[in-house]
Amino acid sequence: MRIAVKHETRYVYARAPKAIVQILRMTPRSHEGQHILSWRIDCDADCHLKKSEDAFGNITHTLTVDRQVESLKLVVEGEVETFDTAGLVSNAAERFAPLLFLRETPLTAPSPAIRDLAARGAGKDMLDRMHDLMTAIHGRMTFDTASTNVHTSAGEAWEQGRGVCQDYAHVFIAAARCAGVPARFVSGHFFRADGVTDQAAGHAWAEAYIDELGWVGFDPANALCLYENHIRVACGLDYLNAAPVRGAQTAGFGESMSVNVAVAQARVNMQH
Repeated sequence: MRIAVKHETRYVYARAPKAIVQILRMTPRSHEGQHILSWRIDCDADCHLKKSEDAFGNITHTLTVDRQVESLKLVVEGEVETFDTAGLVSNAAERFAPLLFLRETPLTAPSPAIRDLAARGAGKDMLDRMHDLMTAIHGRMTFDTASTNVHTSAGEAWEQGRGVCQDYAHVFIAAARCAGVPARFVSGHFFRADGVTDQAAGHAWAEAYIDELGWVGFDPANALCLYENHIRVACGLDYLNAAPVRGAQTAGFGESMSVNVAVAQARVNMQH
């Protein structure tokens, strides 16, 4: 499948900051499940972009604006050809052994209820167990954009049974690690089969390391494994390692942010 993505982020400041620095993790890498056909980052302010790579192998761009601006618009867009790999993530940038992804973080610390969730199906085949975990999370949680924020932990989200894709992923990761399965957070984009192209944000899911298979993508918010409708952008121990934008400003206040993401099937121009 050929997927086109346009991700727009706009900041408006009540008082213009003197300087802005942001770390962007918004550029995907090619691997066996996706091939990047085109990708670019545009900013409407006079800025400097420095491309690099973080410890997890994610492509990063450091955006620096060293003059006052009352607003800032960031547009990231491109096209990706994706392939169905039956959930497997192969030939991606791997900087650490899978065992690192057993490490607990504040966002993925398991509560007693998550430990109980992780214990279900003990003794079963681990791949089946991870499928059951994904289904259980999807069945109990309700998608709700107003109930959580970027600081909500897996235990808090599971207790209230509500959240967004980030929360579903954190619950899956916390439970998988309790079961002894390395798991990591993934940010990216999802092409919806129902034809809805405009989205309020990007997407997130999890990957679990299954012996003899490798990394397998699980999307508990949609109750399905990674397939050609997903574009994988960044990964890490939790959301903070893979957030599309993290940054700071100097001497400004009253920041408001709006995000619009369009994910659609790209048109292929046929030449005769």
